[in-house]
Amino acid sequence: MIRLAINGAGGRMGKRLIALALEDGRFDIAGAFEASDSPSIGMDCGLLAGVGEIGIPISNDGCGFDVLLDFSSPEGAAKSLEVALDQRANLVVGTTGLSPEFIDRLRLASESIGVFQASNFSYGIAATASVVAHLAKTLEGSDIEIEEMHHRNKIDAPSGTALDLAAIAARARGEDLQRVAVFGRHGKTGPRRDSEIGIHSLRGGGVIGEHRVIFSTPFETVTIEHRAISRDVFISGALEASAFIFKKIGFFGMQDLISAKGAKYA
Repeated sequence: MIRLAINGAGGRMGKRLIALALEDGRFDIAGAFEASDSPSIGMDCGLLAGVGEIGIPISNDGCGFDVLLDFSSPEGAAKSLEVALDQRANLVVGTTGLSPEFIDRLRLASESIGVFQASNFSYGIAATASVVAHLAKTLEGSDIEIEEMHHRNKIDAPSGTALDLAAIAARARGEDLQRVAVFGRHGKTGPRRDSEIGIHSLRGGGVIGEHRVIFSTPFETVTIEHRAISRDVFISGALEASAFIFKKIGFFGMQDLISAKGAKYA
């Protein structure tokens, strides 16, 4: 059994992670963490997740786990990294809005522990990424625009997945995303540059996650769309990542997980 701890256990994703991890059969819940000012501190994480009392209260710190799975915040992910290094436990990070500097810290940490980082744990998004790379090369002169829509309470924009898809398209064309990215448009913007990759964020209602990548030429438009219809697609992928990284050292992502299962999407 893999002793799994979850940071962000009081959130929507954290509660569902606890419920599905207990159903999975490969995991024991060994810790459940939240920020020190969270109202869920002290509550039994099983009760909070709706699966009954399991004797693990939500706390701000802990030890005795093999893998720490983080679905919290950029600040919470930084705390998770410190705890994982201190406990010599492996770390899975699904939190979005991470800075490039923090990603570098994760890579450095992966020299001594296993680190798995992904902005999206959906296998379908991994397949979408492969198609985007192919189309960016094949439709070389096309204009690329990316739209993402999420629920009204999402706190970062654009989504990490939209940024990843944009970066994949840019790399496929030998471009630096920081140079070609345009985040929304307003006012007299002038003509569109040939190299631009537009990235646009929509927020509303309870939308779980939608991403569209649009390739337009003077003669045709090709649109690739991925729509998550249940958060369980992310939970399932995150648990697979947690099992995959158990007892490994190094830096891993979704393509490593997919390749290990015999399918390579990108």
